[in-house]
Amino acid sequence: MQRAAAVSRRFVVWGGGLLVAALVPLFVTLGNWQSHKAEVKRERQALLDARADEAPVLLPGALVDADAMRYRRVLVHGRFDPEHQILIDNRIHREQPGYHVVTPLRIEGSDLRVLVDRGWVAAGTSRAILPAIETPTAVVALQATAIVPGSRFFTLGEQPARIDWRDAAARVWPNLDLGRYRQAVDFPLQPVILQLAPESPAGFVREWARPDERIERHVGYAWQWYGFAVATLAIWSYFLLQPWLRRRPPGASA
Repeated sequence: MQRAAAVSRRFVVWGGGLLVAALVPLFVTLGNWQSHKAEVKRERQALLDARADEAPVLLPGALVDADAMRYRRVLVHGRFDPEHQILIDNRIHREQPGYHVVTPLRIEGSDLRVLVDRGWVAAGTSRAILPAIETPTAVVALQATAIVPGSRFFTLGEQPARIDWRDAAARVWPNLDLGRYRQAVDFPLQPVILQLAPESPAGFVREWARPDERIERHVGYAWQWYGFAVATLAIWSYFLLQPWLRRRPPGASA
Protein backbone atom coordinates (compact mmCIF):
# COMPACT_ATOMS: atom_id res chain seq x y z
CA MET A 1 0.00 0.00 0.00
CA GLN A 2 2.77 2.38 0.96
CA ARG A 3 4.71 1.43 -2.17
CA ALA A 4 1.69 2.19 -4.35
CA ALA A 5 1.25 5.52 -2.59
CA ALA A 6 4.93 6.33 -3.16
CA VAL A 7 4.64 5.51 -6.86
CA SER A 8 1.53 7.65 -7.10
CA ARG A 9 3.34 10.45 -5.30
CA ARG A 10 6.30 10.34 -7.68
CA PHE A 11 3.92 10.42 -10.64
CA VAL A 12 2.20 13.53 -9.26
CA VAL A 13 5.52 15.26 -8.56
CA TRP A 14 7.44 14.36 -11.70
CA GLY A 15 4.78 13.45 -14.25
CA GLY A 16 2.55 16.31 -13.22
CA GLY A 17 5.52 18.65 -13.04
CA LEU A 18 6.57 17.84 -16.59
CA LEU A 19 3.00 18.33 -17.80
CA VAL A 20 2.77 21.67 -16.02
CA ALA A 21 6.17 22.72 -17.42
CA ALA A 22 4.87 22.03 -20.92
CA LEU A 23 1.34 23.41 -20.64
CA VAL A 24 1.80 26.59 -18.61
CA PRO A 25 4.33 28.22 -21.02
CA LEU A 26 2.11 27.16 -23.94
CA PHE A 27 -0.99 28.72 -22.40
CA VAL A 28 0.89 31.92 -21.49
CA THR A 29 2.32 32.15 -25.03
CA LEU A 30 -1.14 31.78 -26.55
CA GLY A 31 -2.47 34.42 -24.15
CA ASN A 32 0.34 36.80 -25.09
CA TRP A 33 -0.37 36.15 -28.77
CA GLN A 34 -4.02 37.14 -28.38
CA SER A 35 -3.04 40.15 -26.25
CA HIS A 36 -0.62 41.27 -28.95
CA LYS A 37 -3.32 40.99 -31.62
CA ALA A 38 -5.61 43.15 -29.49
CA GLU A 39 -2.86 45.72 -28.95
CA VAL A 40 -2.11 45.88 -32.68
CA LYS A 41 -5.79 46.56 -33.34
CA ARG A 42 -5.82 49.31 -30.70
CA GLU A 43 -2.76 50.96 -32.22
CA ARG A 44 -4.16 50.80 -35.74
CA GLN A 45 -7.48 52.24 -34.67
CA ALA A 46 -5.68 55.07 -32.88
CA LEU A 47 -3.64 55.74 -36.03
CA LEU A 48 -6.75 55.76 -38.21
CA ASP A 49 -8.50 58.17 -35.83
CA ALA A 50 -5.48 60.47 -35.74
CA ARG A 51 -5.03 60.54 -39.51
CA ALA A 52 -8.73 61.08 -40.13
CA ASP A 53 -8.19 64.69 -38.97
CA GLU A 54 -5.23 65.26 -41.31
CA ALA A 55 -5.55 66.87 -44.72
CA PRO A 56 -5.63 64.41 -47.63
CA VAL A 57 -2.39 63.84 -49.53
CA LEU A 58 -2.08 63.38 -53.28
CA LEU A 59 -1.22 59.81 -54.26
CA PRO A 60 1.67 60.17 -56.73
CA GLY A 61 2.44 58.25 -59.88
CA ALA A 62 5.50 56.78 -58.17
CA LEU A 63 5.75 53.98 -55.64
CA VAL A 64 5.04 55.01 -52.05
CA ASP A 65 6.11 53.54 -48.73
CA ALA A 66 3.21 51.38 -47.58
CA ASP A 67 3.70 51.86 -43.83
CA ALA A 68 4.05 55.62 -44.21
CA MET A 69 0.74 55.70 -46.11
CA ARG A 70 -1.21 53.43 -43.76
CA TYR A 71 -4.66 54.93 -43.01
CA ARG A 72 -3.85 58.24 -44.67
CA ARG A 73 -6.61 60.03 -46.52
CA VAL A 74 -5.56 60.41 -50.14
CA LEU A 75 -6.61 62.12 -53.34
CA VAL A 76 -5.94 60.41 -56.65
CA HIS A 77 -6.73 61.16 -60.27
CA GLY A 78 -6.84 58.45 -62.89
CA ARG A 79 -8.82 56.17 -65.12
CA PHE A 80 -10.33 52.84 -64.09
CA ASP A 81 -9.19 49.62 -65.78
CA PRO A 82 -12.32 47.40 -65.66
CA GLU A 83 -10.63 44.66 -67.71
CA HIS A 84 -8.62 43.70 -64.63
CA GLN A 85 -11.38 44.13 -62.10
CA ILE A 86 -11.98 41.43 -59.46
CA LEU A 87 -14.77 40.60 -57.04
CA ILE A 88 -13.97 39.55 -53.48
CA ASP A 89 -16.42 36.81 -52.56
CA ASN A 90 -18.36 36.10 -49.35
CA ARG A 91 -18.66 39.64 -48.12
CA ILE A 92 -21.67 40.15 -45.86
CA HIS A 93 -23.58 43.41 -45.48
CA ARG A 94 -26.54 43.44 -43.10
CA GLU A 95 -26.76 39.64 -43.28
CA GLN A 96 -26.89 39.65 -47.08
CA PRO A 97 -24.11 37.97 -49.10
CA GLY A 98 -22.29 39.83 -51.80
CA TYR A 99 -18.94 40.97 -53.15
CA HIS A 100 -16.47 43.78 -52.79
CA VAL A 101 -15.68 45.35 -56.14
CA VAL A 102 -11.95 45.96 -56.57
CA THR A 103 -10.87 47.87 -59.67
CA PRO A 104 -7.37 49.02 -60.62
CA LEU A 105 -7.02 52.73 -61.29
CA ARG A 106 -4.30 53.91 -63.63
CA ILE A 107 -2.85 56.97 -61.92
CA GLU A 108 -2.92 59.98 -64.24
CA GLY A 109 0.43 60.67 -65.88
CA SER A 110 1.81 57.26 -64.98
CA ASP A 111 1.66 53.60 -65.89
CA LEU A 112 1.33 52.79 -62.17
CA ARG A 113 -1.97 51.39 -60.92
CA VAL A 114 -3.54 51.29 -57.49
CA LEU A 115 -6.30 48.90 -56.48
CA VAL A 116 -9.49 50.64 -55.38
CA ASP A 117 -12.02 48.82 -53.22
CA ARG A 118 -15.20 50.48 -54.44
CA GLY A 119 -17.45 48.84 -51.87
CA TRP A 120 -20.06 46.11 -51.55
CA VAL A 121 -22.61 44.88 -54.07
CA ALA A 122 -25.24 42.21 -53.46
CA ALA A 123 -24.94 38.74 -54.91
CA GLY A 124 -27.65 37.53 -57.27
CA THR A 125 -30.01 34.62 -56.79
CA SER A 126 -27.49 32.39 -58.56
CA ARG A 127 -23.75 32.35 -57.89
CA ALA A 128 -23.27 31.54 -61.56
CA ILE A 129 -24.58 35.00 -62.51
CA LEU A 130 -22.28 37.78 -61.39
CA PRO A 131 -23.61 41.30 -60.73
CA ALA A 132 -23.28 43.89 -63.46
CA ILE A 133 -20.75 46.53 -62.42
CA GLU A 134 -20.91 50.04 -63.87
CA THR A 135 -17.49 51.67 -64.18
CA PRO A 136 -16.76 55.20 -65.41
CA THR A 137 -14.60 55.43 -68.51
CA ALA A 138 -13.46 59.04 -68.05
CA VAL A 139 -10.78 60.32 -65.70
CA VAL A 140 -12.08 60.44 -62.12
CA ALA A 141 -10.96 62.28 -58.99
CA LEU A 142 -11.29 60.07 -55.93
CA GLN A 143 -10.92 60.42 -52.20
CA ALA A 144 -10.04 57.31 -50.25
CA THR A 145 -8.20 55.84 -47.27
CA ALA A 146 -4.96 53.95 -47.93
CA ILE A 147 -4.91 50.47 -46.43
CA VAL A 148 -1.93 48.13 -46.16
CA PRO A 149 -3.35 44.75 -47.20
CA GLY A 150 -2.80 41.50 -45.35
CA SER A 151 -0.49 38.86 -46.76
CA ARG A 152 -1.56 35.68 -44.97
CA PHE A 153 -4.65 33.95 -46.27
CA PHE A 154 -6.13 30.49 -45.83
CA THR A 155 -7.22 29.05 -49.15
CA LEU A 156 -8.45 25.62 -50.17
CA GLY A 157 -6.02 24.51 -52.84
CA GLU A 158 -3.34 26.44 -54.65
CA GLN A 159 -4.48 29.54 -56.47
CA PRO A 160 -3.10 30.03 -60.01
CA ALA A 161 -0.69 32.93 -60.35
CA ARG A 162 -1.79 33.77 -63.88
CA ILE A 163 -5.46 33.97 -64.78
CA ASP A 164 -7.51 34.38 -67.92
CA TRP A 165 -9.05 37.83 -67.52
CA ARG A 166 -11.70 36.91 -70.11
CA ASP A 167 -13.03 34.25 -67.72
CA ALA A 168 -15.61 35.87 -65.42
CA ALA A 169 -15.33 33.08 -62.83
CA ALA A 170 -11.56 33.62 -62.59
CA ARG A 171 -12.22 37.20 -61.48
CA VAL A 172 -13.97 36.05 -58.28
CA TRP A 173 -11.38 35.74 -55.51
CA PRO A 174 -11.77 34.58 -51.91
CA ASN A 175 -9.41 37.28 -50.59
CA LEU A 176 -7.85 40.53 -51.70
CA ASP A 177 -4.35 39.11 -52.08
CA LEU A 178 -2.17 41.90 -53.42
CA GLY A 179 0.79 39.56 -53.97
CA ARG A 180 -1.27 37.20 -56.10
CA TYR A 181 -2.78 40.11 -58.03
CA ARG A 182 0.65 41.51 -58.76
CA GLN A 183 1.65 38.16 -60.30
CA ALA A 184 -1.51 38.06 -62.42
CA VAL A 185 -0.94 41.37 -64.21
CA ASP A 186 1.82 42.92 -66.25
CA PHE A 187 1.69 46.46 -64.85
CA PRO A 188 3.21 47.94 -61.67
CA LEU A 189 1.07 48.42 -58.56
CA GLN A 190 1.14 50.68 -55.55
CA PRO A 191 1.71 48.65 -52.34
CA VAL A 192 -1.51 49.98 -50.78
CA ILE A 193 -5.20 49.47 -51.47
CA LEU A 194 -7.65 52.35 -51.43
CA GLN A 195 -10.97 52.14 -49.61
CA LEU A 196 -13.17 54.55 -51.49
CA ALA A 197 -14.63 57.37 -49.41
CA PRO A 198 -18.43 57.64 -49.19
CA GLU A 199 -18.40 61.04 -50.91
CA SER A 200 -16.45 59.80 -53.93
CA PRO A 201 -18.13 58.76 -57.19
CA ALA A 202 -18.06 55.31 -58.81
CA GLY A 203 -18.61 53.45 -55.53
CA PHE A 204 -21.13 51.14 -53.98
CA VAL A 205 -22.02 50.40 -50.34
CA ARG A 206 -19.10 51.65 -48.25
CA GLU A 207 -19.35 50.77 -44.57
CA TRP A 208 -15.73 49.91 -43.85
CA ALA A 209 -14.81 47.73 -40.90
CA ARG A 210 -12.91 49.41 -38.08
CA PRO A 211 -9.35 48.20 -37.37
CA ASP A 212 -10.37 47.41 -33.78
CA GLU A 213 -13.42 45.41 -34.80
CA ARG A 214 -13.94 42.38 -32.51
CA ILE A 215 -11.04 43.41 -30.29
CA GLU A 216 -12.99 42.12 -27.29
CA ARG A 217 -12.74 38.63 -28.76
CA HIS A 218 -8.93 38.72 -28.61
CA VAL A 219 -9.01 40.13 -25.07
CA GLY A 220 -11.40 37.38 -23.99
CA TYR A 221 -9.27 34.67 -25.57
CA ALA A 222 -6.17 36.07 -23.86
CA TRP A 223 -7.76 35.91 -20.41
CA GLN A 224 -9.02 32.42 -21.22
CA TRP A 225 -5.50 31.16 -21.96
CA TYR A 226 -4.10 32.87 -18.87
CA GLY A 227 -6.88 31.24 -16.87
CA PHE A 228 -5.89 27.83 -18.21
CA ALA A 229 -2.32 28.48 -17.04
CA VAL A 230 -3.47 29.46 -13.54
CA ALA A 231 -5.86 26.51 -13.33
CA THR A 232 -3.12 24.09 -14.40
CA LEU A 233 -0.81 25.36 -11.66
CA ALA A 234 -3.62 25.30 -9.09
CA ILE A 235 -4.62 21.70 -9.87
CA TRP A 236 -1.03 20.47 -9.75
CA SER A 237 -0.40 22.34 -6.49
CA TYR A 238 -3.51 20.80 -4.95
CA PHE A 239 -2.43 17.23 -5.71
CA LEU A 240 1.13 18.06 -4.71
CA LEU A 241 0.07 19.36 -1.28
CA GLN A 242 -2.77 16.91 -0.66
CA PRO A 243 -0.73 14.33 1.36
CA TRP A 244 0.66 17.09 3.61
CA LEU A 245 -2.80 18.50 4.15
CA ARG A 246 -4.14 15.09 5.11
CA ARG A 247 -1.43 14.64 7.77
CA ARG A 248 -2.29 17.87 9.51
CA PRO A 249 -4.42 17.31 12.66
CA PRO A 250 -7.85 18.95 12.71
CA GLY A 251 -7.71 22.53 13.89
CA ALA A 252 -3.94 22.80 13.37
CA SER A 253 -2.71 26.19 12.32
CA ALA A 254 -0.21 26.79 9.54
